Amino acid sequence: MIPTLDMPPTGLPTRRQFLNRFGMGLGGVALAEMLATQQSASGAMAETGGVLGAPHLAPKAKRIIYLFMSGGPSQLDLLDYKPLLNQRHGEQLPDSVRGGQRLTGMSGNQSSIPLVGSPFTFQQHGPSGTWMSELLPHTASIAGDICVVRSLYTEAINHGPGVTFLQTGSQIAGRPSMGAWLSYGLGQDNANLPSFVVLITKGKGGQPLGAHLWGSGFLPTKHQGVLFRAAEDPVLYLNNPAGITDAGRRRMLDRLMELHEHQLELTPDVEIQNRISHYEMAYRMQSSIPEVTDTSGEPKHVLDSYGPDVKTPGTFAANCLQARRLAEKGVRFIQLYHQDWDHHGGLPGALPKLCQETDQPAAALVKDLKQRGLLDDTLVVWGGEFGRTNYCQGKIQPNFGRDHHPRCFSVWMAGAGVNAGTTYGETCEFGYNVVKDGVHIHDFHASLLHLLGIDHEKLTYKFQGRRYRLTDVHGHLVKGMMA
Repeated sequence: MIPTLDMPPTGLPTRRQFLNRFGMGLGGVALAEMLATQQSASGAMAETGGVLGAPHLAPKAKRIIYLFMSGGPSQLDLLDYKPLLNQRHGEQLPDSVRGGQRLTGMSGNQSSIPLVGSPFTFQQHGPSGTWMSELLPHTASIAGDICVVRSLYTEAINHGPGVTFLQTGSQIAGRPSMGAWLSYGLGQDNANLPSFVVLITKGKGGQPLGAHLWGSGFLPTKHQGVLFRAAEDPVLYLNNPAGITDAGRRRMLDRLMELHEHQLELTPDVEIQNRISHYEMAYRMQSSIPEVTDTSGEPKHVLDSYGPDVKTPGTFAANCLQARRLAEKGVRFIQLYHQDWDHHGGLPGALPKLCQETDQPAAALVKDLKQRGLLDDTLVVWGGEFGRTNYCQGKIQPNFGRDHHPRCFSVWMAGAGVNAGTTYGETCEFGYNVVKDGVHIHDFHASLLHLLGIDHEKLTYKFQGRRYRLTDVHGHLVKGMMA
């Protein structure tokens, strides 16, 4: 027997067919109503529209460019100046400061926990005299445009849960990522490009990055991030196979859409509509992706501003330039990952190299956006999943390392709605605990959504009997970070 749309290959009725037949079709009616409700909740009423239709409040930002430094950059050597550590270098971390906090398995068994000062010098920059390390000269040049937040904290003490928490609002993989939530809530700004794009620096080591970090979780799959590769074809299988013309591709998609629409009439499943939208988006991307990824027309002075690596595909510099081009085209959330900040050892030698790779491109991105008027409605975020300890992992040596530290770490923000030229939050003189204006990860997410016009308590999705949101059941606005 040849299977048809109405019969599975086994010849047995599907669950939907059984519900349609059972009880004079009342089961099918109930299923259709349930799926229609789910479809409405997913925001599938329009190809480019989000579930909100319009923001909850007047947005200050239209998009986010998130520069994620995976591995946990050392705030004590970059953005949180603590001269006391140099004065008391080699002394034991006081028990009164540690307060019984659990340590990782990498330093929890140390008989000695010696404080270690930064080998790098700090200077003040910008209108409020923001302290920054000598390793960040280019970031120092935009001190007047950024807000340094020194009081973030998290419960996650290891990389997997820590990165997942920053990206999805949960330490457990499976929840929708931040970019997926924004796509779901606000929709696409450009129908020819994905609302959520991911760029990863090529050839870096460190902790692995999984697709769950930019996945859609239980949200409809059309909201997941699209990974752009550092290759001739940024998106796999985007070009037509040999012998297939654009016209032929269009005819095939039209016939496939007819089949999907026929199936949708029989089974009103939102994922059928998502599949249709995936195919249509892929077709449009065949022309839009080559255009947006071609940087050959960029002026020399712009390329020079991003540094010497900008012409090498897959470098952080090239990805920062790509992020600006995607922002110009209306991509809602642009996620950059740069790995290898996990310095348990070799910090004095490794940290300058990482900063050399990222400092100039990140600052150039902010300047480039500002020069084009895009910084007024673009929010740029720089930071990792947690900080580093004020004590040495293992014995003090010239090329020492620092362990993971979730109690406090630093990020910086620039652009739309940011209280530029300021610092927010304060850590103790040992750089171990937050003592003023702590910002939990949920608070941080709530504030980012607020800048995009979203009330974090109202952007929800019902799944398995309860309503979920990016901030779960937590989160407060941090108005001191906002202008």
